[in-house]
Amino acid sequence: MKRKKFGFTEVENNSDFVSRVLVLSFPSAMVFILLAFFDLLTPYWAVVSYDMIVLFNVAFLLPISFELAQVKKYIVTLSKGERTQDFELKLSEQEAREIADAVNSMHKFWVYKTDALEAQSMSDTAVLDTLPDPILMIDRSGNILGANLSTRKLLGENITDKNIENVFNANNFIKAVSKVLKKESESENLIFYAQSPFNKKIYAHIKQLPWFSKGRAVAVVSLYDMTKAMKIEKMQSDFVANASHELRTPLSVISGFIETLQTSAKDDKEAQETFLKIMADQAEYMSALIENLLSLSRIELSQDETPKEKVRINTIIEEVSEALSLKASERNMKIMIDMPDKIPFIMADAQQVRQLVQNLTDNALKYGVAASDVTINVKIAETIPSSKSYTVAEGKAVAVSVNNKGPKINPEDLARLTERFYRLQEHKNLNIKGTGLGLSIAKQIILRHRGNLTVTSTNYDGTTFTIYLPLK
Repeated sequence: MKRKKFGFTEVENNSDFVSRVLVLSFPSAMVFILLAFFDLLTPYWAVVSYDMIVLFNVAFLLPISFELAQVKKYIVTLSKGERTQDFELKLSEQEAREIADAVNSMHKFWVYKTDALEAQSMSDTAVLDTLPDPILMIDRSGNILGANLSTRKLLGENITDKNIENVFNANNFIKAVSKVLKKESESENLIFYAQSPFNKKIYAHIKQLPWFSKGRAVAVVSLYDMTKAMKIEKMQSDFVANASHELRTPLSVISGFIETLQTSAKDDKEAQETFLKIMADQAEYMSALIENLLSLSRIELSQDETPKEKVRINTIIEEVSEALSLKASERNMKIMIDMPDKIPFIMADAQQVRQLVQNLTDNALKYGVAASDVTINVKIAETIPSSKSYTVAEGKAVAVSVNNKGPKINPEDLARLTERFYRLQEHKNLNIKGTGLGLSIAKQIILRHRGNLTVTSTNYDGTTFTIYLPLK
């Protein structure tokens, strides 16, 4: 790029320079006019003398004016933020050099300060953007001046400059914000139900900024989604309630037999063997019950997390079949597998899918007719059957059907199979052990994967549970 040159023409064309020369020459002109008027100097020499003074003033002022013009243009360039490398300052006057050096020092200082402030601002913004909860800064009128990444994702990139009253449709929240903005309160904390776009219970903390803070922002609003915390709290209370209710009976049985063994059956060997076996069965039931309740709580806790593992369903079915082969042989049953050699991977939680297939296969062996076969059939379904209570995933799915031979299940019982602790009366009459939580666990796993579960039962074909797990 060509460098810009400062020449004498720029100074000559500058009316200020001409004015300066005329102003400095004016007193001399008056002196020479008076001398010529009183015949103390001839007009010729008066004009010659005046011209000499004008030339002297031009020679004296021209270098200074030239260098001041350079400095002026350089400062104007700096003020506009343009490239200063295009200017080559050639200064010979001490005062001009000092001015240029002072301007350069001041420019470097403010460039450093600006870069430091910009870096600090970017660092602060990056820190705020890493926070998972929405944070907003508002001015005295309630206008949103800034928002972190979580807020912008939730409320949109154009959230700034909107008034907080137009964003949140919650009167108690708006009143709390107003109290802080009017300095009626230093901070406010509340839980409110936010409709669109949250549709959740939100904990809000509104806090005044310190008096020494600069800028238009006067308060900060931080929001926290209470849904998950309340869900965990509910699961904990449900776990305690369910466990205490279901454990009451086996504990009573065990306590009763212990008291009997300590008293009337103290020396009765036959009664001791019978009672100890019952107590062992009840202890085994309690252990299975607690394990199932914990498993159910863990699955519900991960309900909002999207499964991201690549899972090969063939491998899981083969492993489950091998693990339950001993149990099948005890009832003289066989597990028959019918599936293609190549089935696409599914995006799922491998451990939960294994638990799902194992629960259904274990139930098929437990409740099926002895000396019959349990059949596991795998195929690709074009769509997942819709559900009345939740939205299933779109697209293709892997359909895994588990069939056993047994009595038909009544339609009214079919509708309640996935309820917690629900068991068929026939199974209770036959004294078949179970906690009534296996299908509840299966339902929660399927919900997390946005799949579906269907059940059919006939006298001829037996009962078939089919799970649909989306490929994506």
